[in-house]
Amino acid sequence: QVQLVESGGGLVQAGGSLRLSCAASGRTLSNYAMGWFRQAPGKEREFVAAISWRGGSPDYADSVKGRFTISRDNVKNTVYLQMNSLKPEDTAVYYCAADRTAKYEYNYWGQGTQVTVSS
Repeated sequence: QVQLVESGGGLVQAGGSLRLSCAASGRTLSNYAMGWFRQAPGKEREFVAAISWRGGSPDYADSVKGRFTISRDNVKNTVYLQMNSLKPEDTAVYYCAADRTAKYEYNYWGQGTQVTVSS
């Protein structure tokens, strides 16, 4: 089993930045592809970014491309999401996921961290 805990969310003004972290316990993340998803009120959960187990081949949703960066530190068993130039439409609960089984399907999920971007 893998336990994932997200942190780093909060309230930020439009144009600001936040860095989300996802710390894992229970098993090393080094063999898993990792992803970030988000869910805004009244909307379905959507894909944000993903990274391979080696840290290469990052993939981003078009809506965040050029503004968000996913990275990982396998020594620290942590995955990050650097979010720059934030927009009000980025407001959502952000979830970390591990062990990808299909493009948008993962075995393990965190509890989420709230990101609110004010205009």
